[in-house]
Amino acid sequence: MYQDPKLVEMTRWFGDWFLQGNPDGHMTQELWPYEAMFSPVQVNRLQLKNRLVMAPMGNISMCEETGRPNEKMLAYFVERAKGGVGLITTGLVPVTHHIDTSLTELGQLSYFPRIDRSRTVFAGWRDLAQRCHSYGARVFLQASGGLGRVGNPQCLLNKFKFPVSASLNPNFYMPMVPCLPLTDHKIRGIVKAMGQAAADAKSACLDGIYIHGHEGYLIEQLQNPAFNRRAVGRYRDWQRFGIEMVEEIRRRVGPGYPIMYRIDLSLALNETYGERMGGSHMKKFRNGRTMAQTLEYLGNLVRAGVDLVDVDLGCYDNWWLCHMPEGMPPGCYLDLAQMTKDYFARNHILSNAGVPVPVVAVGKLGYPDLAERALRGGQCDMVMLGRPLLADPEWPNKARQGRAADIIPCIGCQEGCINEFVEGGHPQCAVNPRTAFEEIYSAVPPKAETPQNIAVIGGGPAGVTCAVTAARRGHSVTLFEKLPALGGRIMPGSVPGIKFDIANYLQYLRHWAESASKQYGLTVALNTEATKENLAGFDQIVVAAGTVDVELKLPGYDRSRVWQAVDVLQAPERLEGKQSCVIIGGGVVGCELAYYLAVEKGKDVTVVEMEPVFMNGACTANRGYLLKYLYDAGVQLRNCTRLLEYVPEGIKVSRNLSKTVPDPYLSWTPILPENVVNPLAPKIKEQLSEEIIPAQAVISAAGGRPNTALFQALQAAFPAVPVHNIGDSFAGGKVLEATRGGYALGMRL
Repeated sequence: MYQDPKLVEMTRWFGDWFLQGNPDGHMTQELWPYEAMFSPVQVNRLQLKNRLVMAPMGNISMCEETGRPNEKMLAYFVERAKGGVGLITTGLVPVTHHIDTSLTELGQLSYFPRIDRSRTVFAGWRDLAQRCHSYGARVFLQASGGLGRVGNPQCLLNKFKFPVSASLNPNFYMPMVPCLPLTDHKIRGIVKAMGQAAADAKSACLDGIYIHGHEGYLIEQLQNPAFNRRAVGRYRDWQRFGIEMVEEIRRRVGPGYPIMYRIDLSLALNETYGERMGGSHMKKFRNGRTMAQTLEYLGNLVRAGVDLVDVDLGCYDNWWLCHMPEGMPPGCYLDLAQMTKDYFARNHILSNAGVPVPVVAVGKLGYPDLAERALRGGQCDMVMLGRPLLADPEWPNKARQGRAADIIPCIGCQEGCINEFVEGGHPQCAVNPRTAFEEIYSAVPPKAETPQNIAVIGGGPAGVTCAVTAARRGHSVTLFEKLPALGGRIMPGSVPGIKFDIANYLQYLRHWAESASKQYGLTVALNTEATKENLAGFDQIVVAAGTVDVELKLPGYDRSRVWQAVDVLQAPERLEGKQSCVIIGGGVVGCELAYYLAVEKGKDVTVVEMEPVFMNGACTANRGYLLKYLYDAGVQLRNCTRLLEYVPEGIKVSRNLSKTVPDPYLSWTPILPENVVNPLAPKIKEQLSEEIIPAQAVISAAGGRPNTALFQALQAAFPAVPVHNIGDSFAGGKVLEATRGGYALGMRL
């Protein structure tokens, strides 16, 4: 098994980079004014006003069922154009519904935007382009050849058609479902469809075509020997498909129309999993493109007509590499951009227009100083921002104006931008409740018709969002917080090194409330518990009281010292002198705490979880990242394990030892949504055994329940006053639900 030494070092570094400090992942502006970032750049014959690119992020369910962009999608993109970005790239637009059976649902409907269906969809794209142009932004359409093995396998159940791929490959979601190899004729059909999509994009006033050639989608499957193991035929040469596709696009759009290409320099599967791949279907994928092969291939793609490239790593099977979660380091792929630039320069590779090919850097670059430093240092020619522009579409304008402290930072949770559409919704943002609701909520909240005296109780994300929003509308708002500082549960949540983006958000929340105090008269009452006495006289009361930790009061609880996870994060010195720790609860909090204690505090950690899988409900990318590095850190994960009793030595558990129990570290197959049944899933048998897990410290991470006591008490105490309950004290436990509820209430008070 070949492993690239540089990738081995990079993937190791992704897990513990924060131990060496974090100089880059902050919203500072020491390099302002950002002369490099806001200088123009030429792509073929097109000039872009600055070096900032909005990354492609799937516009799932943001269009009509026909695939025509609707008002939601238009308002979403226009907001980013208005925010000052130079180039907008759309989310993937598949153009092979007639070839890839996983793309279209029953009734010939699709949750993807379309440009291939008929002329009925063109008007939406023309409107999108023209509205974005009015703000000086250019728009490239990201065209996709299809999903292939990472498509929805339900096509087998509801259409009786197998999903497809380059070779006989297992489906990502259900590996027991085979994806059948496409014929050469069908592959040639993809080439033609991509050419037609580019011609249609040009006709629809879009400024360029962007080929989705990474992340393990169907184009990647055809151009990577890990997936394309064809022994005969026209496309057994894995380079041929991509080169023909670019040549066909260039033929259809002419010499002056920009073509952008996205590719991973490596799948990095061997470097991620090593020998663990040998015992699963993953063993088929061990012979992927090397970085040297990819650079040579990129040179050939440029010679065929590509004008602009961006590079990253990974695919669905190690999804955190291409959908970087909170724990990944700032600027994680700048070395890859530099490597690509150096290769082009060393080999005198010029674009179709006879000029050097600009290289776009990707990978957690939403920190103004870091982005500027990369451009000034020549590591890249442009900077791509994805989720930072969901968190704050005004990122470019604020950076240009020297207002970095006002930028809403992305927290890397991927609760709204990915998990929402996985669960059946459309992309949103945990820290920006207006994202993908721009057609409903105006950027400037409307003034309240009758200003009132409002009390908001709780200084977490829900309370602060509601209080600031209501104050902006002209209400007189008092925000009560019983602790000395705002932040709520995100204060302990920001402690681990991998949670540095949450620390940025905590700083932003406090800055936001302070600014609202100066601009809108918001009163922030710290160290103040809300009581019947100090709530008297308010016209409305909002409760955002958070959660109460669940206590697992099983035998031995009263005579044992059991710490709550939040207590350990707030005061890790509690564990001084205690080397072995057991954490009860394998949700996100339990696993993040385990990683913190193992990697940053050097503890021996075991996590027990009674369900078959850990971190159920977390974004696949975030979950995979943590499982990979928990494995590397030697953290013991015990699934299908139920707590029975607290004992002096640690805890007594009942553990299922059956060989049918899933590998708890398995991250190359995702957890399906609860409403999706896999009829081929193997059944878990029971072989229970009681055992003692020794531990000097027992920590509970069993979650929390809504703290409704205050809400109920205030309803009884103030029967004539509207009392509202939002955030974690209502339901949820996620920042997404907290800010969404807080904003919606603040807008209608």
